[in-house]
Amino acid sequence: MLALLRRWDDWSLLSRLLPYLGRHKRLLIGSLILLVPLALAGAVQPMLVGQAISVLQNKPTWEMLQGMSRSQGLNLLSLALLATIVVRLAFRGVQGYYVQEVGQRVTADIRQDLFQHVTALAVRFFDRTPVGKLVTRLTNDVEALGEVFSTGAIGILSDIVSLLAIAIAMFWLQWQLALLLTVLLLPTTAVILYFQRRYRKANYRAREELSNLNASLQENMVGIGIVQSFRREAYNAQQFRVANQRYLEAVDRTIFHDSAISATLEWISLAAIAAVLWLGSFLVLQDQMNFGLLAAFILYSQRLFDPLRQLAEKFTSIQAGFTAIERIVDIFNEPIEIRDAAQTQQLSLETSQSGEIHFENVWFGYKPDEPVIQNLNITIQPGQKVALVGPTGAGKSTIIRLLCRLYEPTQGRILIDGIDIRNLPQVELRRHLGVILQDGFLFAGDVSSNITLGEPYDQEAVQAAARRTNVATLIESLPQGYATPLRERGTNLSGGQRQLLAFARVAIRDPKVLILDEATANLDVGTEALVQEALDDLLSDRTAIIIAHRLSTIRNADRILVLRQGQLIEDGSHDVLMARNGLYTSLYRLQSLGAEVA
Repeated sequence: MLALLRRWDDWSLLSRLLPYLGRHKRLLIGSLILLVPLALAGAVQPMLVGQAISVLQNKPTWEMLQGMSRSQGLNLLSLALLATIVVRLAFRGVQGYYVQEVGQRVTADIRQDLFQHVTALAVRFFDRTPVGKLVTRLTNDVEALGEVFSTGAIGILSDIVSLLAIAIAMFWLQWQLALLLTVLLLPTTAVILYFQRRYRKANYRAREELSNLNASLQENMVGIGIVQSFRREAYNAQQFRVANQRYLEAVDRTIFHDSAISATLEWISLAAIAAVLWLGSFLVLQDQMNFGLLAAFILYSQRLFDPLRQLAEKFTSIQAGFTAIERIVDIFNEPIEIRDAAQTQQLSLETSQSGEIHFENVWFGYKPDEPVIQNLNITIQPGQKVALVGPTGAGKSTIIRLLCRLYEPTQGRILIDGIDIRNLPQVELRRHLGVILQDGFLFAGDVSSNITLGEPYDQEAVQAAARRTNVATLIESLPQGYATPLRERGTNLSGGQRQLLAFARVAIRDPKVLILDEATANLDVGTEALVQEALDDLLSDRTAIIIAHRLSTIRNADRILVLRQGQLIEDGSHDVLMARNGLYTSLYRLQSLGAEVA
């Protein structure tokens, strides 16, 4: 019963992805139509060989051959056999091309949809999922899934059609031998199904170990600086060796079960030939059949187990594909937590240039029972420059993530110019929020593309944004200026240069709300002076939220909001908060003391 339920679950999973086949109906139908002549040609060939042997013995059983001479009969049978060979050679190549093309197109479609789904998931999902495991599902698992739709499912259908054609031909020729071979199929099928179930479990384990291996590899590549700085090469190599060994052992188990299937089929196919020889020889001696018919059945016994052997191999790929389907469907089943409302509010941010921000009774926690933000009520007036300060873990960056709608509040709401941000299209919201983080991430490409990020800004706008943020001189000093290629993560630039480009990509969008999260932390004194001048221009007539651990850099903010354990405990200018002698005063004096000691 459990096995039946499991099989039902398998096909229900597969049905989730069957619509992808419907996108390529012509190729699919073409490949299926070609199965018929291929199966018929394969079933007729042993029959023609057997009849040729009968002609050599002057005992043809076909009526049309009985009036011919031996040479005429052999010539006719040879031409017919040649025709079947030509049909199989010609159609097999075309059918194989169609099948592979369908598989590749389905694979590409699924990979594209999976990528779009993953990039639409909330940041919460990426917080708990290693990047290496996601890469495995987008590459290895999708490739395995492609086998299900190409050489797997369609290939199995081809083998089933071949088996049916051969079975019909055998029973038409001689029912006793046909029945004998059919009976031998029953234990063969049982053995195949047993090993396939074992293979399925082993393959799932192997893919999990491959995911762990890729996650370990990705982590070490990203953190190579720390690995080498702290001399962890040998330690990390040992950890990777352990993960690699676990993957090897898991793969070995899949190889064992796959090999067991092949060996079992080989032995049973030999037993089938022996059984046909035994019973066929008896029937020949009893004059119940001729030697040509026996020769045809020897060929049929081989032909019968060839598609069965291929069927077993394809079942192996399908079992691997079902494992991949489980893992891919798990990703597709991940809910997209942050969606645009069914009916977005008609009022657009374009109609108002004020930039007021209001947090109304906002609660939030990364875990349900551990609130990070508690009953937060803040109103930031248009054009105000507000700094968020507090100890580590106070919730400063979380407030930024909530405002950018990377997370949804557990309770309460956030409004910009009186509009609940959940009622705004996400594209519209984030177009008006300029975010500069401590680590300015750069993509592989050139300097211009890292400023425009795929949006249709012309080169003049790019250069104007660079001049506005004092980055133009630096860019023009690069080997190819704005066309200078950047490696992954911009590793051919310094940290300060990468951060300056992050300022330019915000300036070109001219956002109404500017968010700075330790944006100048990685800059040297000279670069920071250039950025500060650019910031003064960017902050003009613009609402700004600034997170800075160096409290000396926010003394001129209009308001300073002091947070502790997700609660707002102090609010005021620098002078007002210093006069209160509260947490802000303690933090400021502690930093000042540290600076004097340094």
